[in-house]
Amino acid sequence: MKRLLHKLLSKKEKIEPVCSAVVAAAGSSRRMGGGNKLLLPLEGIPVLARTLRALDEAELVAEIVVAAREEDLLPIADLCKTYGIVKPVKIVRGGETRGASVLAAALECREDAAFIAVHDGARPLAEPELIDRVIRLAMRTNAAAPAVPVKDTIKVAADGKVVSTPDRETLRCVQTPQVFDGALLRAALQAALAADAPITDDCSAVERMGKEVYLTEGSYENIKITTPEDMALAAAILQRREEALG
Repeated sequence: MKRLLHKLLSKKEKIEPVCSAVVAAAGSSRRMGGGNKLLLPLEGIPVLARTLRALDEAELVAEIVVAAREEDLLPIADLCKTYGIVKPVKIVRGGETRGASVLAAALECREDAAFIAVHDGARPLAEPELIDRVIRLAMRTNAAAPAVPVKDTIKVAADGKVVSTPDRETLRCVQTPQVFDGALLRAALQAALAADAPITDDCSAVERMGKEVYLTEGSYENIKITTPEDMALAAAILQRREEALG
């Protein structure tokens, strides 16, 4: 009888640690040619709304904290209402750099958030399943990101000349969301900002601390909207998804 009771108790649903999602949305959109690319329509829905919807539908995301430019705080709040974001959303003023913006948002995450998933506002095609997959890996390893193999041959160059050719088999294009133990992420960003270190993503900040970052399978469709050409590609991907469902 005791064994049976133990088995029944052990089968109770495991309580997952809390994960907050931070959305980096305070960029200048310089390469888009003006305006805020996150508010541009992508197949009829703003880029940022698609990003927020994916996080809203991810099973393991408990809340969303958006770091935005001051002039975009109210438009983004309206966008959340218009497109029916259900999970709690906070919108905070971003900093002068991406790292400062992510840190500002990370400091506003709920106190019991053991993990923080940092996602680019300009990656509207990340699917909820991918988001949850990265979070689950981070819950085992403390630091995780999605990545895809590099397709092109990469050259290291200086002064217009090739210096070396890295082995393509070892190269990966790293995407977001990048998910970390919350305390680790905050400490890493604070250290990088204090040292004025050139970090290109949040993994870079964590790597500076000597911590390992684990990679999981990303998606070639999880593109970042940077230029007008990316908008056209994103629209084509969405159209193909619609056709597949139809």
